[in-house]
Amino acid sequence: MTDGADMESLNPEQWQQAQQALAVLASLSYRTGELSDYLQEIACGVSSLINIHWSIVTLCQDGFETVLASSIDISDRAQVYALHGRLTGTVVKTGRTLAVEDAQAHPEYGQAPEGYRSYLGVPLYTPTGEVIGTVCSFHQEPRFYTETEIRIVELFAERAATALDNYRLYQRQLQFNETLEAEVALRTTELHAAQEKLVEQERLAAIGEFATTIVHELRNPLTTVLMGLRSFKKLVLSPPFQERLALALGEATRLERLLSEILLYAKPQTLQLSPVDIFALAAEVQELISSMPEALGRQMEFSSCPVAQVLGDKDKLKQVLLNTVRNACEAVAPGETVTCTVISPTPKQVCIQIHNGGEPIPPEVLPRLTEPFYTTKSSGTGLGLAIVKRIVEAHNGEMDIQSSTLEGTRVSILLPTVV
Repeated sequence: MTDGADMESLNPEQWQQAQQALAVLASLSYRTGELSDYLQEIACGVSSLINIHWSIVTLCQDGFETVLASSIDISDRAQVYALHGRLTGTVVKTGRTLAVEDAQAHPEYGQAPEGYRSYLGVPLYTPTGEVIGTVCSFHQEPRFYTETEIRIVELFAERAATALDNYRLYQRQLQFNETLEAEVALRTTELHAAQEKLVEQERLAAIGEFATTIVHELRNPLTTVLMGLRSFKKLVLSPPFQERLALALGEATRLERLLSEILLYAKPQTLQLSPVDIFALAAEVQELISSMPEALGRQMEFSSCPVAQVLGDKDKLKQVLLNTVRNACEAVAPGETVTCTVISPTPKQVCIQIHNGGEPIPPEVLPRLTEPFYTTKSSGTGLGLAIVKRIVEAHNGEMDIQSSTLEGTRVSILLPTVV
């Protein structure tokens, strides 16, 4: 406002007005988060000190203004107005204070709100020289603005500009903090996932080494036992002995299959990569499955999108389809249908969906289906889907299992296409 010799030159009325302005400025209190109330105090303080009908604080950006605070109650404070052709637009454009005694007599400065004649507008400057808004005062009749009144409003405008700039900086800091926290959370999740994957790889390596030794140690005597049992089939045995022999052969064969699956799961997934036509592979699997006991009486439908080629290990991908389709066949009764659909959700991905309408899998069981040795079947090994998951992950793919009463069970296998 003014001080020293300038204060001495003020008349009594101006002196009182200056003292009142200083008192109001001293009473203003702003903390981050209370911006609206603070700007409201500024708008009301301006109207009171210079005895004018209406004062507002606006935020101006990209040719538009938003009323942030008003000395009188207005219902549309949050609305946005175009600055073009308005008095406030002149203030923002020139970056200078504008005092108009009668807006109707000087239309070149822009239009005033309906019902108001005189105008005093002061720009809000940031420390970098950017105009971010205005403090505008309107009067219903023409009036002259003294230098003291203009200086009072400019002082209040400085406070408003500082508050707005601080608030913007505060919001940017909050946004930066949120972005940083999200990035830290993402990196932490990725680190945990990498650590878990490393631990899993180390665990599998240890299991693989141990399993390979055990499987080889067991296979030799098991092979001898199987040879002996099969030789007994050539003998003429009574029905009870034939039944016992069939049971022993069945259990020995199941043990042999278990040892093979343990070895397949435990050993590293070394891939022999080449372009693989998924639909052609599905046709091969359909032919193989049709002769298996699990598929007898079941209907199988295969369909594919025009382009469904991935870079993968054909034999291992065939194992993936065999295991999942066989499981789907086991889950439905004879006469029901199992579908295998190949779609391309994106140009870089192929999705194989195996669906059956059997009994839904309980939600608490779904996450455990790919755990090794976990099975809901009385004669299952619990390694089929675990092997499928390892093969899919070795191909940089993803596996998902969804099940509900209405939709049945759907196994989705997402694989990258040939680039």
